[in-house]
Amino acid sequence: MKILYAFQGTGNGHIARAQEIIPILKKHVSVDTLISGHQSQLKATFDLNYQYKGISLLYDKTGGLSYWKTFTENKFLEAVKIIKNLDLSEYDLIINDYEPLTGWACKTKKLPMIELSHQASMSFKETPKPEKKDFFGEMILKYYVPSERKIGFHFENYHPQIKKPVIRRKIRNLDPDKKGFYLVYLPSFSDENIIKVLKQISVEWKVFSKYSKLQHKDGNVEVFPIDEIQYLKYFENCDGILCNAGFETPAEALFMDKKLFVIPIHNQYEQECNACALDKMGIPNSKVLEVKEIQDWVASDQHLQVNYPDDIEDILLNEVLVK
Repeated sequence: MKILYAFQGTGNGHIARAQEIIPILKKHVSVDTLISGHQSQLKATFDLNYQYKGISLLYDKTGGLSYWKTFTENKFLEAVKIIKNLDLSEYDLIINDYEPLTGWACKTKKLPMIELSHQASMSFKETPKPEKKDFFGEMILKYYVPSERKIGFHFENYHPQIKKPVIRRKIRNLDPDKKGFYLVYLPSFSDENIIKVLKQISVEWKVFSKYSKLQHKDGNVEVFPIDEIQYLKYFENCDGILCNAGFETPAEALFMDKKLFVIPIHNQYEQECNACALDKMGIPNSKVLEVKEIQDWVASDQHLQVNYPDDIEDILLNEVLVK
């Protein structure tokens, strides 16, 4: 059996999940890989057979999705041409983690595909969502990657086809401790906005920034360029995580029994849905980077025990690699 594993390069979660799934797949089948998108800070630890710029959601520096940048800086006509010319006929199955080029190629050419992603979980009515629906956000979730077979990942099993998060080995192998500081990963905000707020909250902050090329300190706020080894060291020993309302980082924080506070990216409906799900689990969130709410969170004794089993190989063998 020959598989193409296609995944999205926007954000770090898709690559982190691929780092776990692809070695398992290669134990059982022949695997090629395809990535599209250009907004990830993690690098692939495996060979990439195909790489495209693709279509990425782009952000401003004040915490919001920028529709202008998304529509002006993506090459949509080039993407359409790639979809038309993409020959996937040699593959018995395409596994798709929210990657639009192969998603639309499979739909137009009627090729076998299964969507295996966090976004797939949003298709099920049982998945928590805000009371006020976002029409444009719903359309993106529905049509960005058109698929009929879906297995989703989410914080809880809201539906039989929704599985618990894939926690990467690098996280499972850590020995968590709490040493009095807090970790911050808010790539949708500028360093200046983050520092201005966190300097007013008298604990030690370790901020990882995609904008900073050099480590520097401003009072109680220390800023680091993206470095996975250093990030994991601080992740292991922090008291809590302040981050956007993506999926992998909050899931990893919950798995590590870290305090968690999330700020969904403005106009990013998927993150609003994640924040809604986390809110139902007792995890605080805010639409803005605001001193009082974060100060209250730091002073709180937040604790939530989750069970995220290491079962991705069983899912792949019993629910994905089947006719």
